[in-house]
Amino acid sequence: MSLPRVGLILYPRFSPFHFSVPYMVFGTPSPERSLFDLRIVAPEGRPLEAERAMTVRPDGGLELLEEVDIAVVPGWHDLDEPPTPELLEALVRCHERGIHVVGLCYGAYALAYAGLLDGRRASTHWLAEEDFSRRFPAVELDTNALYVDDDRLVTSAGTAAGLDCCLFLVREYHGGRVANQLARLLVVPPHREGGQAQFIEHPVAASTQDAQINQLLDYQHAHLTESHSLDALASRTTMSRRTFTRHFHRATGMTVGGVANQRAPEAKL
Repeated sequence: MSLPRVGLILYPRFSPFHFSVPYMVFGTPSPERSLFDLRIVAPEGRPLEAERAMTVRPDGGLELLEEVDIAVVPGWHDLDEPPTPELLEALVRCHERGIHVVGLCYGAYALAYAGLLDGRRASTHWLAEEDFSRRFPAVELDTNALYVDDDRLVTSAGTAAGLDCCLFLVREYHGGRVANQLARLLVVPPHREGGQAQFIEHPVAASTQDAQINQLLDYQHAHLTESHSLDALASRTTMSRRTFTRHFHRATGMTVGGVANQRAPEAKL
């Protein structure tokens, strides 16, 4: 049985990290066998330079995409610059053939410029939320998902979410057991819960509707460099530990630990 073929598409001034994520996931064999036949694709079939001192030699040009099962755009260099007509047409043909077409992080822009995401759900880095929605109003942007699969069009949130997305594809082709083995080999979680929102800074309100929590926030603000145990904080509000954590989350929308880390990184609960 032949291995699923992956076309990893280079773009001008590509990010070494964004390139290396699918390169590692799809290019690393499991402890038992090789999982994918990885091909590096450059639009003109010539070596391309990354943002800094790194040059990658491709296996060929866009013609390789006619033979792959997964086509991956691992980011994009300039949100104002659409892909070349040749690349846009190649991505459309890939989807028409029924294969997975993947845009990691800003790589979602390449798929959107090709019109592939119109009327579909997609994800990209939260920093581009406003820009992406303005440019591509026909796309249903999910601003919280780590990755989205809609009709074999797979897009991911920023940077490390590309790992989640690629491991999802490993599960699709080889099942959960193999994906878990590969994740362990790469020393990454096989699956992460939650979405992008957990990685965006949420400032704590200066005051809440809960007077006891307001007093506690004032106390913490005045003692930023001190260590505060959860039991000690609960005691200051004359609540049990369980009741306190529930009240605190309801009043602030955050966990006690999350507030401590935002207010003073050196102050630990």
